[in-house]
Amino acid sequence: MSRLPTRPETPLDVLGIGNAIVDVLAYAEDALLEELGLVKGAMTLVDEERIEALYRRMGPAREVSGGSCANTVAALAGLGGRAAFIGRVKDDEMGKVFAHDIRNAGVLFRSRPASDGPATARCLVFVTPDAQRTMQTYLGACVELGPQDVEEELVAAAAITYLEGYLWDRPEAKAACRKAAAIAHAHGRQVALTLSDPFCVRRWREEFRALVEREVDILFANEAEITALYETTSFDEALQQVRREVPFAALTRGAKGSVVVRGEEVHVIDAAPVARLIDTTGAGDLYAAGFLRALTLGLDLGACGRLGSLCAAEIIQQFGARAERPLGPLLDRLR
Repeated sequence: MSRLPTRPETPLDVLGIGNAIVDVLAYAEDALLEELGLVKGAMTLVDEERIEALYRRMGPAREVSGGSCANTVAALAGLGGRAAFIGRVKDDEMGKVFAHDIRNAGVLFRSRPASDGPATARCLVFVTPDAQRTMQTYLGACVELGPQDVEEELVAAAAITYLEGYLWDRPEAKAACRKAAAIAHAHGRQVALTLSDPFCVRRWREEFRALVEREVDILFANEAEITALYETTSFDEALQQVRREVPFAALTRGAKGSVVVRGEEVHVIDAAPVARLIDTTGAGDLYAAGFLRALTLGLDLGACGRLGSLCAAEIIQQFGARAERPLGPLLDRLR
């Protein structure tokens, strides 16, 4: 197995900066989504009143720490990587659950909980019979994430700083991302970005285009997100554009697998076999975890994509986005 050029040794492999959220997951029929006026497959931001009303309509639910970026770093730690996370929670029950879960996953989390202000964020995840997830998110304490939360020491210690595209919806969080990117590059580190959601991309397309071209070293996006970024219905057209603008891009296509590009180098990765599709929540998050873990080990791009695919396949065979089974054996399978 060929390897990428060796990167400088750092105390951390990946530092994630994102929304600290507790997911509340429940099965739902399509009819309920229609009745509640929810856009199937999308993530929608809602206020506290709306989140409480929706929660009352959910079926039997399960709570688990989540957040896209947090899911990725938790899985990366499960693969043996050295990970840290920056995110805002309140000193409440949900905040304690989030902090306990991410630390228990082996991730360094030293963000101080807020003593007042909005409650810890929640995301209601409605999972339909086709395994699609529809998310309604109350950001709560996340709205207070800002540049003051970015520790230069942590950014400098990480080979890769991984940013969550959802943060672009808030000016202070956006400023935190830009600060982290500047610190990372000043210390010779890399910056990764996940586009997070096609609706988010459409809201901030021009800013994301500039960010990808000037500040991002590694881009993660699914097919809907990358075509939204380049305003095209053709995946191939979007692929040709992104390969000219970012050093690395990992583009996922669901059952079609993924495509990993670096300049003229292209790897088409098959989706890993799945015995039973249960819930697609976290598929992209786990793909990024596998990809980044392989990348920080210096493995070639094809191996990065294959480990990402294995991790994504593992998570969609369970309910929720935090792995119930050890992920380490997936790395052994890759080797």
